[in-house]
Amino acid sequence: MNSTHEVFNQPAPLADYNLFETNRPLRDALKFNAPQLQVAPLQELGVTIGSAEMQTHARLANIHTPELHTHDRFGRRLDEVEFHPSYHVLMSAAVGAGLHGTPWTGTSASPHVLRAAGFMLFTELEPSMLCPISMSYAVTPALRGNAAVYADWGPKLTSLWYDPALKSFKDKPGVTMGMGMTEKQGGSDVRANTTKAVRDGSDAWGERYAITGHKWFFSAPMCDAFLALAQAEAGLSCFFLPRVLPDGTRNAIHIQRLKDKLGNKANASSEVEFHGASAWLVGEEGRGIPQILEMGTMTRLDCALGTSGLMRQALSIAINHASQRHAFGKPLIAQPLMKNVLADLALESEASTALAIRLARAFDHPDDEHERLMARLLTPVAKFWICKRGSHFAQEAMECLGGNGYVEEGGEGIMARVYREMPLNSIWEGAGNIMALDLLRGLRKGDAVAALTRELAPARGQHAALDRLADALPARIEAMASEVEARRLAQDVALAVQASLLAQTAPPAAVGAFCASRLGGDWGNAFGTLGAGTDFDSIIQRASPL
Repeated sequence: MNSTHEVFNQPAPLADYNLFETNRPLRDALKFNAPQLQVAPLQELGVTIGSAEMQTHARLANIHTPELHTHDRFGRRLDEVEFHPSYHVLMSAAVGAGLHGTPWTGTSASPHVLRAAGFMLFTELEPSMLCPISMSYAVTPALRGNAAVYADWGPKLTSLWYDPALKSFKDKPGVTMGMGMTEKQGGSDVRANTTKAVRDGSDAWGERYAITGHKWFFSAPMCDAFLALAQAEAGLSCFFLPRVLPDGTRNAIHIQRLKDKLGNKANASSEVEFHGASAWLVGEEGRGIPQILEMGTMTRLDCALGTSGLMRQALSIAINHASQRHAFGKPLIAQPLMKNVLADLALESEASTALAIRLARAFDHPDDEHERLMARLLTPVAKFWICKRGSHFAQEAMECLGGNGYVEEGGEGIMARVYREMPLNSIWEGAGNIMALDLLRGLRKGDAVAALTRELAPARGQHAALDRLADALPARIEAMASEVEARRLAQDVALAVQASLLAQTAPPAAVGAFCASRLGGDWGNAFGTLGAGTDFDSIIQRASPL
């Protein structure tokens, strides 16, 4: 009790709940895409990361941001990044849950779907420290291009142990890896890279090179090793670049500074220079582009998964707030306009979850031609559309909380962190134009259009608007002679696949509302503009974390 007033009508934060058990859309997506999946690990993870204790670690890791120490007090180079202890608690939990390289061991049913669901759940807690987790996942298969390095490092990349110490991989139970691709002058155009690789002999790890140059974005610089691009004699090539060399000395990787970013605060993103750093060739000289594309496919999957997880968290906070907060004589969640907003957000969140998990399923079946084609098509589609919707979604969810959503502290302060994080996944690993162009390239190969038609076939007859879109897409694809409408095509492919998936996994009320709004035109230009005939209550109830 304050001396001037009583504090009331302030919602209790959403904490100490099971993120997996309360996520019905995710559970249904898993049943559809991986019916044999054992979900006990997800149940356990849902309890752990839904706890108030882990939420505190996430908050502290973002408040006490990484600090760079370039030199020790005697003037010797250190090139070390210091993290708050809570960061390491989060990393231990993510590695222990197998969210990094473990799917590549193939020891469980649907390992990529299992890992995808866990990655989405963990993103609800704290997304930024998942950067090294995602990169470790992406580089593991690419590292097989150097059999000797993979034999030494592969088992430790799939270990469930996290060790943050900067020391030889031989003395660590588990390791993490990052990537170094973009440079100041090129960005996504990695062909413009100027970093040079010069032959420097050979040893047990194969052909060794001396790398001289820089990287403009070198995320998670405290990883144990990196895959980096550099220009060799035969062209742009991929190299394995460890922080600590086999003899125990530190490699010549100099961290110039850490990026001051809009969000993603718990993760250290850096600028580095290589001063004759030792690196080993992975794959063939001149084949760096195909290898980076292979890695990029996996990190793009994580962009879609991560944004879907952030959407789910923002929606859960909004529903939690609206269920407790009263205005004009009744709870916010009982107000007709608020119902429209929450139901609209719920549809968007479920559609994103359905598409992201469907994409993950494709990676569990690399020998299936249809799944291979869907992985090729849906990766840029999901990355483009889900991530593009993220910032708008977060802003609308924040508005559900009013001024409380714009404040950093407290349980609802998570919303501000979610909002700052949302643009990153749209930019990272190829912005919207790159994804739209990548879709065009994928559609021009093999039987991609036929594969898309097969993908949409099970939902035929479920809604007239979906049938019209599915009928029109093949002709639009065949007739597209210019890049200028590539974004619109990526949008429409995403919406068609999302609607098809919902038709097979979601209740009729959600399917009808999604198709009528997103495909049928019964929608405005902002969230909360669904038609009056929508079954708002059932859609919100399905999405509720309470």
